[in-house]
Amino acid sequence: MTEKKFTIDVVSDVVCPWCFVGRKRLESALALNPDLDVTVNWRPFQLDPTIPKQGKDRNRYMTEKFGNTDRIFEIHQQLIELGKEEGIEFDFEAIEIAPNTLDAHRLIRWASQAGPDIQDKIVGILFSYYFEQGKNIGDHQVLIEAAEEAGMDSAIVASLLPTDADSVGVRQEIDTANEIGVRGVPCFILDQKYAVMGAQSADALADAIRQTADGFEPRPT
Repeated sequence: MTEKKFTIDVVSDVVCPWCFVGRKRLESALALNPDLDVTVNWRPFQLDPTIPKQGKDRNRYMTEKFGNTDRIFEIHQQLIELGKEEGIEFDFEAIEIAPNTLDAHRLIRWASQAGPDIQDKIVGILFSYYFEQGKNIGDHQVLIEAAEEAGMDSAIVASLLPTDADSVGVRQEIDTANEIGVRGVPCFILDQKYAVMGAQSADALADAIRQTADGFEPRPT
């Protein structure tokens, strides 16, 4: 039996913890649909494009955003418990810098041309670097390290990062996401037909993928 080809575009930001959870759940959802030949494309989104290129102190940034340290602690604890269920070891205390993610998205864009599954691999590495290891994924040296780990040509990446290569293209993709109504991430666009918003459970996501593949509109979750 020939596998049916299927595309999933994931609109995501690598500093979004729910996107990290969403990636893990997508992996599980795909395992529940083994008859589909799925291509996953990672599309850029910036939760906060106003963060300066050098980043901001994360504790200060989170306090400015939420205004209540108790609330921040509560959010982090919820995510830590949720992460354990998905095999993620969130370490929010290790994160010192809230980065601007434009350069990370440029790297993800280049990874799509580097070979099969390299883009998904680099996304997973960046999520882990930031949320599990506290690395500053706005720092060029960290991005070069991620590229090398993913099997990319790190010398090419090192030569491109200081330039504006693909900055316009990434921003245009982000603008397109906003224009089509993406207001929060992750957003899973199934076979260019339907959008599933948020880090749905693996079962719900698998069901939506199956319904779309079978030609039906996914049921709301």
